[in-house]
Amino acid sequence: MKRIVMKPFSQSSGQAARHARPRAWLPLVLCASLVGPGMSIAHSQEQEHAATQRAAQQAPYRHVTHGRVEIGGHAISYDAVTEQSFLVDAQGRQTASLVSTTYVRTGPGTQPDRPVVFVFNGGPGSASLWLHLGLVGPRRVDLDGATGDGVNPPTTPPFRIVDNPDSILDVADLVIYDPVGTGFSRMLPDGKPDAFYGVEQDAQALADFIRDWTRRHGRVNSPRYLLGESYGSVRAAVTARLLAGGPTVGDRFDAMPLNGVILFGQCLNMTTQPADQTSLEVLPSLAAAAWYHTPAAQRTDTLEQRVEAARRFAADDYLHALYAGNALTSQMREQIAERLSALTGIAAADLLARDLRLTAATLNQTRFAQAGRSIGIYDSRYTLARPVGAPDPVADDPAMGQYAPGFIAGNETYLRNELGVTLPLDYRAIVFRSINARWDYGLGPGVQNPTDYSPDLAAAMRRNPAMRLFVGIGYFDLATPLGSAEYTLRHAGIDPSRVGYHYYTSGHMTYLGRDNRRKSADDLRAFIRAAAPAS
Repeated sequence: MKRIVMKPFSQSSGQAARHARPRAWLPLVLCASLVGPGMSIAHSQEQEHAATQRAAQQAPYRHVTHGRVEIGGHAISYDAVTEQSFLVDAQGRQTASLVSTTYVRTGPGTQPDRPVVFVFNGGPGSASLWLHLGLVGPRRVDLDGATGDGVNPPTTPPFRIVDNPDSILDVADLVIYDPVGTGFSRMLPDGKPDAFYGVEQDAQALADFIRDWTRRHGRVNSPRYLLGESYGSVRAAVTARLLAGGPTVGDRFDAMPLNGVILFGQCLNMTTQPADQTSLEVLPSLAAAAWYHTPAAQRTDTLEQRVEAARRFAADDYLHALYAGNALTSQMREQIAERLSALTGIAAADLLARDLRLTAATLNQTRFAQAGRSIGIYDSRYTLARPVGAPDPVADDPAMGQYAPGFIAGNETYLRNELGVTLPLDYRAIVFRSINARWDYGLGPGVQNPTDYSPDLAAAMRRNPAMRLFVGIGYFDLATPLGSAEYTLRHAGIDPSRVGYHYYTSGHMTYLGRDNRRKSADDLRAFIRAAAPAS
């Protein structure tokens, strides 16, 4: 079992069988990385290796800056702490360096048992800059655009970093966690990829980090929350089970219960669903996309009404039609196609040609292909001209292609210029080949093994009757559709009275756009205040 060891800080002047969908790219949250000011355009592997070795041989990096942000009309002072810790194996060898950013409120209003939220994105292989600079941190990248909805963000520099009055730092301290191999976190020479790049291994590293962070910062008795997005929902579920402890999950029983788990863009059930179930789950999100791209003057319903109509149809006539298969009469088949067409804007003839089955890509393969456009799988509000040839599933996604540049450049500017981080490493926003493609879902690196991780979360909640679950869902998310979230969690054996569903007029990243960010933050505040016991 790995453990974390912290040497005395140096003060720097500036210093189980598991598996996923065959479409392994689907839960990703963005890509690429940048280098810092004064650094070479690209580090060679030798330079990177040497820098990592030097970091391991020196006292852990720690750098503190002070800031202030106005939240809810109140000035909130805080310390921003960039610090390094090490994972150590059973032989006492340092195997990985973890670099995290912690925001701790200072001055009036602080308490030793303030809630702490551990924040991370997904991938696998993604750093946590998206939640950090998109929602929870005291500063954010400004991608709202002229209309404030974030759908037409700036795509070329300069990108602005601004105060974030929607940060949740007023109600909780924040720990931004970058897993091994992402951000500034690195595997060390004595580490092995198989020890970190897998479902259980990755969750164990986070559980060890949380144990160490809470004890080192004197916060063992603070209310604890996990906030995970996309594959981060799997990380949160498995980590919640590991923190509960017991002989079936290792040789420790620390019993570190969580007050709550927060999931955005959840993808807990990563099995390849039968075509009929996929059709039922994706229909409400396709209907939402169709509603958005219908001119306002031509709409006869609201977004919520369209989605609810799709839910009802999926649970009744559409389900019966899919069950009937080729026993469905031609007349009934045509009637179902017409009703699907009214909900999704896809021509009835196209739906009949697809045997009434739907996927996340059906709109792009029909209605939008005929118009020479593509819509975003990660956020169907975004569109771009249709790519020539075989599109890259991530880089050519219309949503990612437009908001990724601002996040990545903004993160580099913020870390280097504002927080003053001087680590001689590239910040890795997301890593594909060496992490995502080789991820171990239980049968070895890169081997597919479909698994539903909602039982991990259900186990943690069963052992802890006070734990609550927050589920944030974007209407326009086709990567992890709202029907999938609802179906998975309602069949996981979790008490529905302990689960809160929150819906946003956004996509996979529910907080894109001014109103969505504000609503996401307000909902999080209410959840934390309700789930944290009064001190």
